[in-house]
Amino acid sequence: MDDNSQPNRPKIAVFSGPTATIQNSEPLVTSNKAREKFGLPLRTHADGSPMRFDVLRPQRLAAPVTVYVEQFSAHPLERDFAELYAQPDGFLDSAGVFHKQRMSPGDKPVYEITLRPEDGLFPLPYMARQVNGQAWEMDGTEKNSPAEFCRVPFFADGFRLFEEIDRLGISDEGVGCLLTAKADFDFYRALPSGGYATGRSSHERTDIGEGDIAPETRGVDFFPYRPGYLRKEPPMAALARVTNTVQRALASGKYLGAIWLEGSPFVEETTYWLNLLIDATVPIVGNSSQRPHGAIGNDGDRNIVDSVDYITSNIWADENGRDCVGAVAILDEQIFTARDVQKADARPGGYVATGGHGGIIGRMGHPGLPQFSFKPVKRHTYNSLVNLTQLPREVQGSSVQGSKVGMIAVAIKDVDGNLLPTAIPKVTIVKHARYLPEDTAGNAEDEVDILARIEKNLRDAPLAGFVAEGSAPFGAMSNSVDAALKRATFSGMPVVKVGRGNAAGFVDPKRDPLAIAGSNLTATKARLLLMACLMKFGCMPPAVDPAKPTSAESEAAKTKLAQYQEVFDTH
Repeated sequence: MDDNSQPNRPKIAVFSGPTATIQNSEPLVTSNKAREKFGLPLRTHADGSPMRFDVLRPQRLAAPVTVYVEQFSAHPLERDFAELYAQPDGFLDSAGVFHKQRMSPGDKPVYEITLRPEDGLFPLPYMARQVNGQAWEMDGTEKNSPAEFCRVPFFADGFRLFEEIDRLGISDEGVGCLLTAKADFDFYRALPSGGYATGRSSHERTDIGEGDIAPETRGVDFFPYRPGYLRKEPPMAALARVTNTVQRALASGKYLGAIWLEGSPFVEETTYWLNLLIDATVPIVGNSSQRPHGAIGNDGDRNIVDSVDYITSNIWADENGRDCVGAVAILDEQIFTARDVQKADARPGGYVATGGHGGIIGRMGHPGLPQFSFKPVKRHTYNSLVNLTQLPREVQGSSVQGSKVGMIAVAIKDVDGNLLPTAIPKVTIVKHARYLPEDTAGNAEDEVDILARIEKNLRDAPLAGFVAEGSAPFGAMSNSVDAALKRATFSGMPVVKVGRGNAAGFVDPKRDPLAIAGSNLTATKARLLLMACLMKFGCMPPAVDPAKPTSAESEAAKTKLAQYQEVFDTH
């Protein structure tokens, strides 16, 4: 999309994330035009009659073609104002022959158009069939086909998505080029939903990368969710890849802003992570979609257009030209802070602000310019205390050493300042509910799952912690869970307490001096912030006997927790 970029035009970086409905197209189903041509059964209505229309899919012409378009066919009331229109290009007679002049009263007035490959995509019937000659009915060759017999419906990067929006999207004024009229774009495959099963040569690539791409593997190089039984989720270490890709791009100084594309259930998490980790002064916008690209009522295309409008509006800039609000999610014409947005329902408009104290800080104009109603006060991006620049090269982690818990060095960044995949901490969520079979005396041994996780962390994850999702809003847990989590704290693993659900109240730090108060964060957002803090501060100081800490060990723990608490109070 940047082939025609100009030096003075704004440029935006577009990052493709995993399981992204916003970069997903509906199944490519063989048209009835192809079925009729090859003698295949037609797709029919429920009553058995052939479908009235073929679905048209954006495709490229291989050669120029001349078409004749009937005059006054763009709108049923055009003819009422025929006197306002210029004459047609000519007329088609009953045999379909074009004439510049009307030859008989029955001739049809037409426009003569030469369509060329360079004109871009055109909606056309989908003519492809399977290798065995059968029609395509779904993503795979048949129901429940293995991965090697399933096409990937997700785009490998944002290029094709932006091209289709630019080519086929229509503004309120009836014009197109809704994206490239405002900015140029570079595309990054940060953690994409679609991949190249057979690889790609360098000259075929549409993203910002260089060189050939080797054949890619589902669940390793890209992360789709369709067909559902082949869904692949990115691993924890992938956060390093995301962080490094976005940081390098925005550190280049080439971009006015960035757009992050991801699946609607999880865009809230990655956008908040970028808000915490990326040291950049330009805006970062998260986009998702509740319906696939090309589907009726698709919301994702509009979210992208709105994000470009937001970035180019500069309403986010302070007096020094720096982003003053941090990463946001723009969804359904609303501007959410990354900290407070959450998906609540699988429908357009199904996003809510969590925490009960704002979160929707503005709206896209429609009509008018984008505007804020207020601005958040939390730290973000370039002034975040846990952004990539602020992270040390190395911290201390906790690990089993013989029969005791000790501390070991954990590398966070390499010599070039890139975040290491092995540095991403292991933070798990413990959820509390009433009427559990707990020991009211507070016996930690009853919480076998927590104790097993502590043991595994000490073996495998020197940077680890827990988020305790307790009562709303105070984060209170059962006696036995508290006892088990206290053991985690003195094994080197910090614990954050938050209220369950979208608690509007704030967790009070005084309620549990041996835990971090998670403010009004949701458990999933508190988890991300704790992961960032672990890479900043390292583990808690482990006790000689985590089940029986001394008063000196308790005081050391409280001192360390104060560092964490400062970040949770301000981010």
